[in-house]
Amino acid sequence: MSAATTTRAYRPSLPLRVANRMLRRMLARGKGPAFMRLLTVAGRRSGQPRTTPVVPVQRDGNVWVVSPYGDVDWVRNVRATGRLELARGEDHVLYDAHEVDAHDAVPVLRAYLSMPSKLFVRGHFDVTADSTDEAITAEAPRHPVFALTPAR
Repeated sequence: MSAATTTRAYRPSLPLRVANRMLRRMLARGKGPAFMRLLTVAGRRSGQPRTTPVVPVQRDGNVWVVSPYGDVDWVRNVRATGRLELARGEDHVLYDAHEVDAHDAVPVLRAYLSMPSKLFVRGHFDVTADSTDEAITAEAPRHPVFALTPAR
């Protein structure tokens, strides 16, 4: 994706919307890709729960979520509430979330770009897992990353 296209709001295609709907149903039943979870966050205006499939990054006992599509609704909702839930089947974990800066996002983005999900999101990144730290740091503002801590 070129820099010229990053100013447009992300709009998922019809096939992606259909796939996400199917993934939501599967993940809610504990089925589907093992590396995926359902992210649920309260809407910043309505307060109603909003749910989308995500691929959390888990390393050394820490958990992050990455927005491959940029500043989308779930990102704005998490920024407003600071809290989200990740779920798969009967497993539900509530987290406090805080956005990390570009420097701290580098290892998380590198790990994210090494995961199976890279096949579906690579067109939204101008870097790969093998890119330099400097290139990933420059790319990081386009892909918000949130560090998650289990809520108490």
